[in-house]
Amino acid sequence: MSIRRLRSNPKTLGNVNMVTEELKNLYYKRLLPIEKYYSFHHFHSPSYEDADFDNKPMVLVMGQYSTGKTTFIRYLIEQDFPGSRVGPEPTTDCFSALMYGEPEGIIPGNALTVDPKKPFRNLDPFGNSFLNRFQCVQMPNPVLKSISIIDTPGILTAAKRKLSRGYDFPAVLRWFAERVDRIILLFDAHKLEFSDELTRAFGALSGYEDKLRVVLNKVDRVDSQQLMRVYGALMWSLGKVFQTPEILRVYIGSFWSEPRQMCDHYQLIELEEEDLLADIRNLPRNAAVRKLNDLVKRARLVRAHAHIISYLKQEMPTIFCKESKKHNLIYQLPVIFTKIQQQYRVPAGDFPDCTKMQEKLLGQDFSKFKTLKPSLMASLDKLLTTDIANLVPLLQKQELRKKSLPGVLDGDFLGTFRPEHYKRDPFKELPRDDESSEADFVEWVVEKYKPKYDEIFYNLSPSEGKLSGTKVKEWMTTTLLPNSVLAHIWRLSDVDGDGMLDNEEFALAVHLIEGKLEGHWLPRELPSHLVPPSKRLSTASEDE
Repeated sequence: MSIRRLRSNPKTLGNVNMVTEELKNLYYKRLLPIEKYYSFHHFHSPSYEDADFDNKPMVLVMGQYSTGKTTFIRYLIEQDFPGSRVGPEPTTDCFSALMYGEPEGIIPGNALTVDPKKPFRNLDPFGNSFLNRFQCVQMPNPVLKSISIIDTPGILTAAKRKLSRGYDFPAVLRWFAERVDRIILLFDAHKLEFSDELTRAFGALSGYEDKLRVVLNKVDRVDSQQLMRVYGALMWSLGKVFQTPEILRVYIGSFWSEPRQMCDHYQLIELEEEDLLADIRNLPRNAAVRKLNDLVKRARLVRAHAHIISYLKQEMPTIFCKESKKHNLIYQLPVIFTKIQQQYRVPAGDFPDCTKMQEKLLGQDFSKFKTLKPSLMASLDKLLTTDIANLVPLLQKQELRKKSLPGVLDGDFLGTFRPEHYKRDPFKELPRDDESSEADFVEWVVEKYKPKYDEIFYNLSPSEGKLSGTKVKEWMTTTLLPNSVLAHIWRLSDVDGDGMLDNEEFALAVHLIEGKLEGHWLPRELPSHLVPPSKRLSTASEDE
């Protein structure tokens, strides 16, 4: 139950920054000139900027309304965030980017598009209809030091499909899907429904299935037989939508930090929760690999795009019948794709969606297209064959040192100790007068509750005055709090770090559990007034 903290290694961090900087240089030197020459941005996604390489890993949380998106985010950061509201009805129509920063506040969408330090400048083409519903919530939360989280509006059900959002919702989702590191798609175990907008949202995620994690939420409120049926129905529906040979991983859980209902599959919920949190915790460590993978994927699409544009340019007549030839070429685009694959040995998987490409071509002037430029294509081939290969050794060194890299810490998912919560926080630090002595703070706030805590302690049959971690865990799990929350309480309570709890440490653990059950935030670190009296001298000497 103890939590191992991860500490950064300067040399390793240097390798990570080196990989990111080299990726940035390769993009600007080799890929961006080709994108501009063949007008790649008019057909596909906008160009990358510095912020796209330098930004923290991002997690996109999406799903139909009332599936628990906002509650899931609160579970990760263990606090409310400005603008959040939880309810069974659609509670928000905004995209909210939760990012680390001080002071706490909200930055509107139009301001974000002109901030070069934020990776949102290329959202400007979606217009005011979208930007008025986009905001950045800036918070000094420890989790957000390692990752950023994007909260999305609830996907509309069939009953509300006639409502218009005023902007291209699937296109916005695809823009984020291309840039984020992980996509969390939530479903409610009580109301599994696939609406038209949900199906269109799936289409926006096409090609990014490797980033997708599906979560069946609120499963502690259904019995095992119902869970089996709902899980099977979800897998069948996902198999129809995502036409891939691989089966998507579906996590089950009840992702909030309050006590769960006891059920036959309670242990399975805990195991699934740990798997998903471990996946999210690894995002900061694997950020460079993801950026390299996305750059290679983009480069291969650029290569296919260059061949398509060049072929269309060569087939266009010089003077007469330009318009009729243009429409004929657009109609024959599937055949043209096949010819390019055979002539230049470009894999079929590198080509864009044919139907969408045809739609884009209708509004283009083919006479302005460019033919293949050998120097640019040679530069692109060098990027894919040599330059990327030279980065692999650096990434392998990073993989070997993975445990030394900074990640999202277990404890950081569970609590933050902030001044604005003092008025409702029973764990708050007591104010000290500069002239007061240590004697004024001898009283331990847990002392008045200790007799009832001691009764529990001695009923658990301590050995030599201490309870083992196994015995404490068995008792703690009866509170039905998530294992991740109990692990944080254990870390706070095992003050001397010996892997066991004496009667004072156990009393502290029960006190923290009771506070959590009453709905209070846990302190991130143990305040001095909660340190057991017998441990105060040892902790003070350690601080010195």
